[in-house]
Amino acid sequence: MEQGRIAAGARGRWYDGLTPMHWRVLRASFLGWIFDGYEALVLVVVLAPMLHSVLSATQAASTPIYAGLVIGITLLGWGIGGLVGGILADYVGRKRMMLWSVFLYAVFSGFTAFSTDVWMLCALRFVTGLAMGSEWSTGIALVSETWPEQARAKGAGFLQSGFGWGTLTAAVIWYGLSSVHPFGADTWRLMFVLGAVPALFVLYIRRGVNESEKWQRAVREKRWNATNAEPAAASAAPASGRRPFTLAQLFVEREAARRTLILVVLSIVTTVGWWAISSWLPTFTVALAKAEGLADPVAWGSRVSIVYTVGAIVAYMIAGFVIDAIGRKTFLSLTFVGSLAATFVTYRLTTSVETMMIVAPINGFFTLGCAYVWMAIYPCELFTSTVRSTAISFVFNAARLIAWVFPILAGTMIKSFGGVPQAAMALGSVYVLGIVLPWFLPETRGHGMPD
Repeated sequence: MEQGRIAAGARGRWYDGLTPMHWRVLRASFLGWIFDGYEALVLVVVLAPMLHSVLSATQAASTPIYAGLVIGITLLGWGIGGLVGGILADYVGRKRMMLWSVFLYAVFSGFTAFSTDVWMLCALRFVTGLAMGSEWSTGIALVSETWPEQARAKGAGFLQSGFGWGTLTAAVIWYGLSSVHPFGADTWRLMFVLGAVPALFVLYIRRGVNESEKWQRAVREKRWNATNAEPAAASAAPASGRRPFTLAQLFVEREAARRTLILVVLSIVTTVGWWAISSWLPTFTVALAKAEGLADPVAWGSRVSIVYTVGAIVAYMIAGFVIDAIGRKTFLSLTFVGSLAATFVTYRLTTSVETMMIVAPINGFFTLGCAYVWMAIYPCELFTSTVRSTAISFVFNAARLIAWVFPILAGTMIKSFGGVPQAAMALGSVYVLGIVLPWFLPETRGHGMPD
């Protein structure tokens, strides 16, 4: 643990002590996460024209099934890739994994533009997900281990905002391209070509970012314990000093296992709730626009997606300051209170697109912004350097390995619950768990990062 409780930082400005290297690390991770956010939303916004291009006449009769399959297979690849890449980052280093993650997902994203049938599309989406899955955990680990304590939560929040800026970029670009259709029915392919841009970014990472000294020191000193709560756990390592498997370490130590399981459930709460909110929000908005007889109801769905993302970006940018002021557990609990309330207001009380344009950014502030940013800040403080990337990637991606089936089942779920509002409220009730569970975790505000 760094020199006890951090109190001195509170007396100065939060950015005191930040060097050009700190900002280069943040920029490298931030820009990579922008492209991840871009890639994630592109698949959703171009889904209809993309499937129209790659489905045969027979397959087109089952378009909703193939839509769910494409999204689901991407999430599955993302979850598996994130888990594997996060583990590897604890062995080969954060910088090296970031290099390969960004480069490979850029390449496969570009290849997606040349898909000729749905099976080729699914295969490319799966390997793209595999490649880009580990980018987040490596970037978060690198920032958390290099930034000074008083600025670390703020830096992690700024990094997380990259995903919001990426999704906003994708939404705005597609809104413009879909208005002019420069390549007609194949305009969607241009969006994936743009996704190949991060390949050039690899050169920047290689030149401008150093490896985490905290991680290197922990490996050299063979400190294999997963948390500082059980210092004796290090003796559980083989007498030869051979390193235990990092993923197993999260469950061998009792305290580490308890923290891991609670965090994974909170991650599932976040992912299931967000999936229900974000994926159905445009559909619900379009239905409202049609009921009001508005012109171009589909455009309203795009506009709501944009303001929803703007709300999330605001949350990302201020979250580090708020979480340092009120504490991690209070922040988490209030986040899910806000998410539950926002879900109810959105799907039970909102009856016009005008109202939705006001409600959506508030919804995005909680269900996408606050509900995800905690994963960039809190888990890093609960695990040591030799398992940190494994832990945060497992927490983040275990939920995806469960949630990937939801898009495939979406149509059936809506029908079973009797409509989008009913289905969203049913899945949104999972936020109740998120309100309660944080209180079973240790508070880490004011404590240094565990070594």
